[in-house]
Amino acid sequence: MAQKAISFEQFLNTVDSNYQNFIKGLHNDLIDNGCKAKLEEKSSGYFVSYKHTKSKKSIVNFLFRKKGLIIRIYGENANKYPSFLETLPDEMVKSIKKALVCKRLIDPNACNPKCSTGYDFTIGSERFQKCKNGCFMFVINNENNPYIKSFIENEIKERS
Repeated sequence: MAQKAISFEQFLNTVDSNYQNFIKGLHNDLIDNGCKAKLEEKSSGYFVSYKHTKSKKSIVNFLFRKKGLIIRIYGENANKYPSFLETLPDEMVKSIKKALVCKRLIDPNACNPKCSTGYDFTIGSERFQKCKNGCFMFVINNENNPYIKSFIENEIKERS
């Protein structure tokens, strides 16, 4: 199936009604902070990407998986807000632990040469060197949502 542009309302209508206000709030916060949204229908479902205009890099993606709606946060500045990372609930930390190790951080010649380096940060006394594409992927749910919002706010602040 070819990629097809969709409206934010079309995407929002597919989101569990318990989380629609949260997603709409994140969308508005991202737009208000100068991010540009790109909404597409892909073969796996709707995909929404936000690009930070100052850094010209993606900051957030929404995608659907079997677990439900997932957010991918591109936390390229995560090492600059370690005190926030310390507050993440166990479920979110477990998700980070499950992410693949960034091969380029271990060996600069590993992985695809077009791949940018992942993230190197610590939570507590544990060091993480994770691939940027899977590191900060979290399920949208009532426990995670306040931390997701704060995570995005921290990242926007560091990019601005």
